[in-house]
Amino acid sequence: MVSSLKELIQEPEIALADDPEERFITSGVSWHNYEALLTKLEQNSHYRVTYLDGILEIVSPSIRHEGIKKRLAILLERYLYKKRIQFKPMGSSTIKKQLKQAGAEPDECYCIGNPKPIPDLAIEVNITSGSVDKLEIYRRLGVLEVWFWENNRLKLYRKREDTPATFLDTKGYELIDTSELLPDLNIPLLEECTLISDDILAIDEFEQGI
Repeated sequence: MVSSLKELIQEPEIALADDPEERFITSGVSWHNYEALLTKLEQNSHYRVTYLDGILEIVSPSIRHEGIKKRLAILLERYLYKKRIQFKPMGSSTIKKQLKQAGAEPDECYCIGNPKPIPDLAIEVNITSGSVDKLEIYRRLGVLEVWFWENNRLKLYRKREDTPATFLDTKGYELIDTSELLPDLNIPLLEECTLISDDILAIDEFEQGI
């Protein structure tokens, strides 16, 4: 590895004025109208649609957002291939449950091991803050781990409770330092390499570190 990863990292990952994220939020939306919107947008993968109890959020991600999420996915998948871990990438697939009145389109999501209708891992890149409670959505959907990229770092959450009690503030998820799905993954290294703007250098540094 180079003498310092910081030499390769852009400072800092912020939402630039000329690269904004567009966000639309409304309430009182029926499940029928939510599904109708998904059908209307199914040929346009640029938008991310989130639904919780009638609250609908549509986000048009920035270029910076998409760069981070793609680099993070590339590095994570390199790790999975190198360690011979079976996985199924699901990208930004819509995952939803009408009975739970919840639906989301993660930036990236994965089944670890065998394919499943609901991913084990969902990843959200938050360049700007949203108003819909993503952890509550993922709890209702039954996603085991949720990773949030915020302020140039990953925050990892592991689902503990279907009905939150001990982890009430985090909707039944526990904030963890190491992934329980991928316990040998070096999270600080993944963070540092995600911040390297040159994808080839990011991959080289990451693979040398693992």
